[in-house]
Amino acid sequence: MLAISKTVAATALAALFPALLLAQDGAQLRRLFEAGKYQQVVDSATPDSPPDVLYTMAQSQQKLGALDQAAATYGRLAERPEPDPWHFVGLSGRQLVEGNIEGAVASAQQAVATAPDLPSSHFQLGLALARQQQWAEAAAAFDAARDRQPDNAYAYYYGGMMHYRANRVDEMAVHFDQFLKIAPEAPERPEVLAIMRTFQRR
Repeated sequence: MLAISKTVAATALAALFPALLLAQDGAQLRRLFEAGKYQQVVDSATPDSPPDVLYTMAQSQQKLGALDQAAATYGRLAERPEPDPWHFVGLSGRQLVEGNIEGAVASAQQAVATAPDLPSSHFQLGLALARQQQWAEAAAAFDAARDRQPDNAYAYYYGGMMHYRANRVDEMAVHFDQFLKIAPEAPERPEVLAIMRTFQRR
């Protein structure tokens, strides 16, 4: 009986161990997010995961339409001590979900001022500025995120969309090309290809 219990426990632990490892690996979770596997991201993360994992988890919850859960996850980031830039990133994310766009921009700007080298600070600022329809400024923020994290596919996607809205078609095409290379399974792929085909026909 004891041997069976040990076997069951070992099997359960083996099944759980990859998920625990995944929950601590922000880059791996971002790959899942970029492939549109939002529920898998949410299932792999925990409330005690590192801040970059919680950030991806909150974005996944938004994609799934679970806005209350996303606001709560951003709130966990906002609970971090105020000198921590993730406090402001989380605060901005929660404010954006709640519709406080001006507050979201101000909080993201504070995150950038606190940690100019943190890619997510610039990425969050880009999201907030996009909601204000400040296309050129948002594009610059996403480009800053891309410069600091060149493998972040959505820095290219959103940067491309902002350049598209700002009528910078050449920049848009460069960004979209890179997005398609990094995230070939992304749900936005058909949309990006359609936009690019439209401009190629002109």
